[in-house]
Amino acid sequence: MNATAPNLYPSSSAPQPLLPNGWQLTHRPLRKPTTARPRARVMRMPVTKRIFDIVFSSLILLALLPLFLVVALLIKLESKGPVLYYSYRVGTGYRKFRFWKFRSMRPDADQLLASMKNQNQYQAAAAEEATVEPGVCACGHEGGTCQSHLIDRHGNLICEKHYYQAKKAREEATFIKIANDPRITRIGMFLRNTSIDELPQLFNVLRGDMSLVGNRPLPLYEAEKLTTDQFATRFLAPAGITGLWQVSKRGKGGDMSAEERKALDVEYATNYSFRKDLQILLKTFPALLQKENV
Repeated sequence: MNATAPNLYPSSSAPQPLLPNGWQLTHRPLRKPTTARPRARVMRMPVTKRIFDIVFSSLILLALLPLFLVVALLIKLESKGPVLYYSYRVGTGYRKFRFWKFRSMRPDADQLLASMKNQNQYQAAAAEEATVEPGVCACGHEGGTCQSHLIDRHGNLICEKHYYQAKKAREEATFIKIANDPRITRIGMFLRNTSIDELPQLFNVLRGDMSLVGNRPLPLYEAEKLTTDQFATRFLAPAGITGLWQVSKRGKGGDMSAEERKALDVEYATNYSFRKDLQILLKTFPALLQKENV
């Protein structure tokens, strides 16, 4: 007995894929597999933001040209070395570029940094949590037993959670901040406290390396520590002279912590807009005069 299969499709139409309304399938010829690495996501700067950067930075540079000449003369009178200083920084999409500033430190400042890392305030804050003591539990129990134990090299039981917290704290800090840095010259201290040393970055803005507002471009040794999915998002935003964390209130403990800085960078990269950029610029002017020698 022959059975006839039911006709599931109308005779006037071909079988259609089960896709949401409005979706279509396109057929492309097969390509040979390639070993090329996928391109990294890079933020494309809006045209309005780029035009604003060019016009505003050009006007500021023309207006401040006499100030640039005076600052250059003062730097040369105090110490030998170039007037301008550059270092390589990492900006949008992990792109590396030359980052310009008025020189505010001794010519051998970079060589001295390696011997001064113990004075880094971010490192000191982390080191306070780096000691694991026997019998100390970080599991949140009051008088209860620890959830899991490890044995240290002396044979003592220690809290596993406390151990990993301390291990993370012992790692080198992401950012560097040294109070009363002895490498800074006298005129350099004035330039930093008034943020005049940052003005040559207006040339970076004209070149397209940076924007007026964005996340600060980081030195290579700092950027290489922010490659995790949690914080790599900050590199999707434009690199900027000023940004969200520079105009935000300081942390609960007084100074803003490294974690707070990184969180604000990610927030800006996720939610930035031209309107917010203007708000940050307006808040930047009152924040130019620093009270700390950092």
